[in-house]
Amino acid sequence: MANIIVVIDDDRQWQDYFHSDQVMTVEQYLESGASLQHKATSVLNLCRSYQYMSNGYYCSLLAEARGHRIMPRVMTINDLTQPMLMTFRQQELDKHFSAHTEIIAKIFFGKTQLPGFEKVARQLFEKFMVPVLDVRLTKVDGRWQLNRLNSFSFQDLNDAEQTFFAESLEQFSNKVWRSKSQSRKYRYDVAVLVDSEEKFPPSDQQAIKRFIKAANRLGMSMEIIGPQDISRLGEFDGLFIRATTNIGNFTYRFAKAAENLGLVVMDDPESIMKCTNKVFLTELLNQHKVPMPLSAIIRAKSPSSIAHAEQTIGFPMVLKIPDGAFSVGVTKVKTSEELYQQCQRIGEQSALILAQEFLPTDFDWRVGILNRQPIFVCRYFMSRGHWQIYQHHQSGKVSSGNFDCVDIKQAPKPVIDAALKAANLIGSGLYGVDVKERDGKAYVIEVNDNPSIDNKVEDLFLGDLLYDRVITEFLRRIQLRGL
Repeated sequence: MANIIVVIDDDRQWQDYFHSDQVMTVEQYLESGASLQHKATSVLNLCRSYQYMSNGYYCSLLAEARGHRIMPRVMTINDLTQPMLMTFRQQELDKHFSAHTEIIAKIFFGKTQLPGFEKVARQLFEKFMVPVLDVRLTKVDGRWQLNRLNSFSFQDLNDAEQTFFAESLEQFSNKVWRSKSQSRKYRYDVAVLVDSEEKFPPSDQQAIKRFIKAANRLGMSMEIIGPQDISRLGEFDGLFIRATTNIGNFTYRFAKAAENLGLVVMDDPESIMKCTNKVFLTELLNQHKVPMPLSAIIRAKSPSSIAHAEQTIGFPMVLKIPDGAFSVGVTKVKTSEELYQQCQRIGEQSALILAQEFLPTDFDWRVGILNRQPIFVCRYFMSRGHWQIYQHHQSGKVSSGNFDCVDIKQAPKPVIDAALKAANLIGSGLYGVDVKERDGKAYVIEVNDNPSIDNKVEDLFLGDLLYDRVITEFLRRIQLRGL
């Protein structure tokens, strides 16, 4: 379990706030040395100044050297001194500040007292993870631009701001003030991120329960969090994402925020970026000669690009929207007319489209890989009378084919080799590689950064051992960081 410390310049600065043994002066922290070096420690640096070579700067610098999770990080402190460009929700700002040309606000752990500024405040906090930010935006040629972004010392807040600061701090990290439970203590805490509204989550509820039990067996606690809980990340040592990832949704923001806080994240932001866009993935695999179906990247509005794909691949052809999942955004075309029509339709969502040759098989292999080693192998059969595993009906109903799970040693060697080669190009996280096999040859279809692990599906062969392997890797990575 993380030990949370609040570091301030002087004890007298904290006399108006909650008393806690977890508040110490910066001198005490800097001199603590080995006494805190090997503990799982999170540090909230509330020093007045983060200026280069100040006490506040050295507090963050030494915290990182000691393997502590620190807010703010030294890289963030340095970033705040550099000019930056950021995009904002222009319509959201115009909705609330249409009569203004300037916005000045303070952000307290992602919260603000300025009505209408809440979403931007959360966006800035998630990116920089600084306790208190002083922000100024101005409207230039109809667009809002960031003119000032500075850290602000809590010591200089007025009375109303101090009250809001205390409330925001308590909400952000209530473990600082929470009395210690008498129940069993765990050495580390891992958050598992789920979306209760998701139709096709990577893990069902029973699988999540089995992950939690595995964590408990290995001396860790695992707590379910949701899309609104990003401010709680500082309470944990690791983040396990079990919601479908996408660059444009909350999962990527969680991954980036957790990474900035020094948590062990599975899967990490870079893996999400690489895996969730099929155009990027195709280019990467082609560059490294990973066996794939014949593929082409089509510029949706370019007739010559569409014609080149037709000449290269032929019919039937499969078109994929770059960031689709669970067979969503995948279309098979059989004629030039269908190809052109579908490119125009998909082109409304994406400038580029992935085109691949159609390789009919009774099933697709799925190889689960963790830390560059295979951990499970499944076969997913096509939906009855359909060419895909998932069939999306016009009624909204979704049907899927059968499945089975086999011993890794029984899976064809070309399938395992191709899957490992593809996954190793992404990183050392948890991946699911989809592979087709025809005439003894393997063809990688895609690499998924948060593969499905459902109860009595992917775990059919290994049972609890599969969950133990995933959690053991979390434990190994946390211990390597000295948390």
